Amino acid sequence: MADTRRRVKLYALNADRQWDDRGTGHVSSSYVERLKAMSLLVRAESDGSLLLESKIQQDTAYQKQQETLIVWSEGDNYDLALSFQEKAGCDEIWEKICQVQGKDPSVDITQDVVESEDEHLEEASDGLPPVELPPCETQRLGELAALVQSCLPSPVRRDKLATALEEQDYTRRLLPVFHTCEDLDYREGLYQLYDIFKGIFLLNKNALFDAMFAEDAILDVVGILEYEPGCPPGQRRRHRDYLRQVSKFREVIPLGNPELLAKIHQTYRVQYIQDVVLPTPSVFEENMLSTLSSFIFFNKADIVSMLQEDEKFLSELFAQLTDEATDDDKRRDLVLFLKEFCTFSQTLQPQCRESFFKTLSSLGILQALEITLGMEDTVIKTASIDILSYLVDYSPSMVREYAFQQSNVQDDDQLLINIIIEQMICDPDPDLGGAVQLSGILRLLLDPENMLSLDTEAQPPSSQLNRGDSSHREPNAEEEEKKSEFLNFFYKHCMHVLIAPVLANTTGDAPSKETSQTAQLLGLIVELLSFCVEHHSYHIKNYVLHKDLLRRVLVLMRSKFTFLVLCALRFMRRIVGLKDEFYNRYIINGNLFGPVVDAFRHNNGRYNLLDSAVLELFEFIRVDDVKSLCLHVVERYGKVLDKVDYVQTFKSLRLRYEQHQERLRERPSLEGSILRGAGAGGGGGVPGATLGPTVGGAGALAAARFRRDPRQLEEDEEMWFNEEEEEEEELEGSPGAVAPADSFSRRLDAEFDQLGKILDKKAQEREGKENVRTLNRSGSPVLNNSPGRRSPSNPAGGPLSPTTVVEVKPTTGPLQQRKGGLVDYPDEDSDEEEEEEEDGSLTAGGLPSAKRPRLSS
Repeated sequence: MADTRRRVKLYALNADRQWDDRGTGHVSSSYVERLKAMSLLVRAESDGSLLLESKIQQDTAYQKQQETLIVWSEGDNYDLALSFQEKAGCDEIWEKICQVQGKDPSVDITQDVVESEDEHLEEASDGLPPVELPPCETQRLGELAALVQSCLPSPVRRDKLATALEEQDYTRRLLPVFHTCEDLDYREGLYQLYDIFKGIFLLNKNALFDAMFAEDAILDVVGILEYEPGCPPGQRRRHRDYLRQVSKFREVIPLGNPELLAKIHQTYRVQYIQDVVLPTPSVFEENMLSTLSSFIFFNKADIVSMLQEDEKFLSELFAQLTDEATDDDKRRDLVLFLKEFCTFSQTLQPQCRESFFKTLSSLGILQALEITLGMEDTVIKTASIDILSYLVDYSPSMVREYAFQQSNVQDDDQLLINIIIEQMICDPDPDLGGAVQLSGILRLLLDPENMLSLDTEAQPPSSQLNRGDSSHREPNAEEEEKKSEFLNFFYKHCMHVLIAPVLANTTGDAPSKETSQTAQLLGLIVELLSFCVEHHSYHIKNYVLHKDLLRRVLVLMRSKFTFLVLCALRFMRRIVGLKDEFYNRYIINGNLFGPVVDAFRHNNGRYNLLDSAVLELFEFIRVDDVKSLCLHVVERYGKVLDKVDYVQTFKSLRLRYEQHQERLRERPSLEGSILRGAGAGGGGGVPGATLGPTVGGAGALAAARFRRDPRQLEEDEEMWFNEEEEEEEELEGSPGAVAPADSFSRRLDAEFDQLGKILDKKAQEREGKENVRTLNRSGSPVLNNSPGRRSPSNPAGGPLSPTTVVEVKPTTGPLQQRKGGLVDYPDEDSDEEEEEEEDGSLTAGGLPSAKRPRLSS
């Protein structure tokens, strides 16, 4: 069979009956020799690792849901699900499963026949007599306990037992028996009651739970579960005493709804039973208590809905929370209530959860958090961070919009994002637990991928991929504008606050403060900066270059904390990995490889993470052939690095350097042959005229290709550099030209000097470009052949700007000089269009045409 691959998310059902995301990958159906059968294989999208290898069993019930979801069980209690991005992929894998099992792909469950047989068996069992319960007496408890245990293994008998208990209201009738046994201290009867009620829980029936969890019965059920067999009487856990005396319900704001109040009490007690009273899950079959989890789940959803509908209650809550007159104890209770409220909201369906957070936002939850985040009370601050995490996890765009609306605030310290940064920086916890959580919040807020309008909040496995992945589509113009506005706001008003600790601790040659807490904080900040370098393009580039930020971060390479040294090195690696010549010239001019080489040399060849990370950095420069950095590293640090012989990295880097030098040495002979060939056909129909070097020829075309696709193959890069070098040599030999020394470096320097102008005047330059060339009617243009100067918007080898002039000097015969502007052709012009214009650039009379002059040597 053909191996078909489709994009999916893999989910597994955990012990809490919740779906855990096991990763995104591609699924295929193929024959696995080791399993001797057709199998489902899922390989990770990121690194190709194997996420799932599942043999398609003949007797396993596979179920297809909602057209894009396939669910099945592996073993007794291990449920898996594949959520497909495309319906076609789900259909194809479903056909493979059905083909292996010999089923019709039109069915939604592959084991319909088996289930029909089970139903037939159940129908046949209906003729059997119902379960007869013994009289509800103390002497018959042993008989009842044995009956319950005998019914648990059979699904049919379990159902009949549950029906009998429900019809006779047997659970409530057992409660007086419990009181009798407890009053008489009848231990055997108490132990038998424990076994009976444990079995009733395992029946997993909602009707029985309703009876046991009624307000007048639930504490007695808790009391029965105190008498676990095998537990010494003196060690009995007194759960009822805790629920009645220790745990106290406090109404932060009075609740006027009795039904809501009763629901809150019931939910707390049932949650206590599940988490504390019942034995550990390993004692039970996990699937047997799913209804208990559902009971709690829906109770929480009902509580949130009732509170959300009570507008008076919520308004009073936020009014007191933001009131300066509210004392700290009261405010602490309010914040803890709000945190619990947000925790319960996780049980809501996505649409209801969206309405919930919109309600909180309209009531001023973010304004309230601005106050509570800055308070000294640790409990209030921790709860506020948790609430903010819920908000940002679900809807980062809502928090971003609020933060951006604060751009008119005069004092930057009052901005929500700056409050978050300040709390991260000033976290008193030695382990920086709150700072780590806040740095995660900042990362979410600054992530461009979730700035798209498509919500990416957590969804059940049946809908996550069906909604699409925002990281796999291009943002529209409005989204790009909003993203740019927010990033401009952040870098203008907030970035200086974030990097302040880095600048304060890197004023010298080594970190000024070397404590564990400071090092952890600097590590968090540098990791955020690395994230910004990777995702924020020119915003962070402008900041790094103008604030000399990389140099300051590299001071941390001299820290005594290795993890901080690695953080600084990762920041350097992110910048080098962009292969941006602005960054490269900044690194070269600042000699910023010095701290890296020093740290590598001081490591003295020890086999550790630092050694591997530095080697990987130089290996990247060699493999990706970052020419400017390769030349700089070998020329500046070659003597030190050549001594490292336990890896081949630096020998290979030296070889790459020598290859570049060899090409430079071969250039004169190659240039001569090109010049001779160009001179033979360069007259262009103008007798006795020697024109300057070809503008817009092979070098310009190659450069234009480089601009359009800076990541083309190494062979194309070599061709571009060779052709550019040939063009420079031609310019050297032209009349009136200034001989370029290291033209490539000078060009990069010119671009580096103009970076700020490019960023600040980008729109004006785009509007000011001229697209029409004008010529004087009286003669040919006067051309000035200087290759070393050009505007920032005209990259090396690109088309000349309208202000560029080139000088043409005749060698024989007078030729009248004329002046005119040349067209600044856009980068999108194709190579074919340029060639056509060059071919038709000379008129019949030998003079340049009005279209575009063809200049040759």
